Amino acid sequence: MAQVKITETVLRDGHQSIAATRMRLRQMLPVLEAMDDIGYNALECWGGATFDTCMRFLDEDPWERLRTIKKYVKKTPLQMLFRGQNILGYRHYADDVVYEFVNRAVDNGIDIIRVFDALNDPRNMEAAIKAAKDTKSVHVQGTLVYTISPIHTLESFTRVAGELEDMGVDSVCIKDMSGLLAPYDAYNLVRMLKKHLRVPIELHTHCTCGFGEMTYLKAIEAGVDIIDTALSPFGEITSQPATETMVMALQGSIYDSGIDIEKLWPLTEHFKQVRKELADEFKLTMPAQINPAVRKYQIPGGMLTNLYNQLKNQGAEDRFDDVLAEMPNVRRDLGYPPLVTPTSQITGSAAALNVLFGRYKIITNEVRDIVRGKYGRVPGTISEEFRKMCIGDEPVIDHRPADDLEPELGKAKEELAKEGFPDASPEDVLSYTLFPEVALPFFKSHKKKQTQEKA
Repeated sequence: MAQVKITETVLRDGHQSIAATRMRLRQMLPVLEAMDDIGYNALECWGGATFDTCMRFLDEDPWERLRTIKKYVKKTPLQMLFRGQNILGYRHYADDVVYEFVNRAVDNGIDIIRVFDALNDPRNMEAAIKAAKDTKSVHVQGTLVYTISPIHTLESFTRVAGELEDMGVDSVCIKDMSGLLAPYDAYNLVRMLKKHLRVPIELHTHCTCGFGEMTYLKAIEAGVDIIDTALSPFGEITSQPATETMVMALQGSIYDSGIDIEKLWPLTEHFKQVRKELADEFKLTMPAQINPAVRKYQIPGGMLTNLYNQLKNQGAEDRFDDVLAEMPNVRRDLGYPPLVTPTSQITGSAAALNVLFGRYKIITNEVRDIVRGKYGRVPGTISEEFRKMCIGDEPVIDHRPADDLEPELGKAKEELAKEGFPDASPEDVLSYTLFPEVALPFFKSHKKKQTQEKA
């Protein structure tokens, strides 16, 4: 079937990419029922950075957000982004946390879980995929994190996709988080995957380089089944191609999405107002233009801004170009990891330290852990010389990193009980396990409010 399905990202990646993940639940509520009537493949509304940001900046319970969205969205599947063994955090968590999180996410309303790993190491996705399959009710999507390097080839991506299919995923997503995927490369990659896989293929890209719509059209011609788009107020630039644009581009063709463009305009108007509210409230500087140099340096768009600001804070913004030029060198030394959370931050910090203090005069613990194998198997090879410089004669682990982790949930429950929350819900225990320094103040402030309200 040639018809292309569309996953709408405005409730998650759209505002994460354009507005620092600051959209509130109350700004989503007025249009949720209308969005449910559009005929989307799915609404991506949870996971990624939304979980942390809800508690840290918006004074919202992420679980309550999910349950509320589910009340209004009755027909369209709700989708989340899940960082494999990292779940929604920045380190590996034990398997008991992964299993519990998947089960709670499904029980609270998630229908599709997109699982990825920063290194494309299937072992780091194994527990999440198995947990999702065990629920017997959720669609589990395995993910290829797309990047460019001398060792990333059509064959290497296809090999990982085949491993994911063997694990039982229901579909495969090509996740191009930096907007690096060029149109003809997309065509060739999708053709290759369609030849070797039986499951549907989804493509997720960003417009950071300016490729977005062209890349989608070539992928569609190659047979991609689903594309991710964001309604235009939170689309384009560092976000996904605009939903309205792609719907109109496919209209009347064999790939027609079947979405009525007239039903989208009221949603566009609503989110225009939301974007203005967020810009005013949080004094956000929205990204204003594409940046083709992202492909040259292979860096996610948002990371460019963070790097510049970090250097500026140290009075070293004049070294920005030097740091960008050093990034590919560090990436090579680390075995060409794709640059996505947390590998993008680790590589960026190392490049900045190299430029400011001399090459590897300062080596962070995170760089050492990549070399130790604690993040998983890197796609390329790390030279013996670099390994010795980082960790001396320490052994490099060759097993699944999470096998070394003790169960964590019991300890988290005990800690919460000591803090005055002996009856914490399973969801609250998970929030605390992932983000203790954010969740605990959040719980305490809400407990205080409830006490005051009762008084």
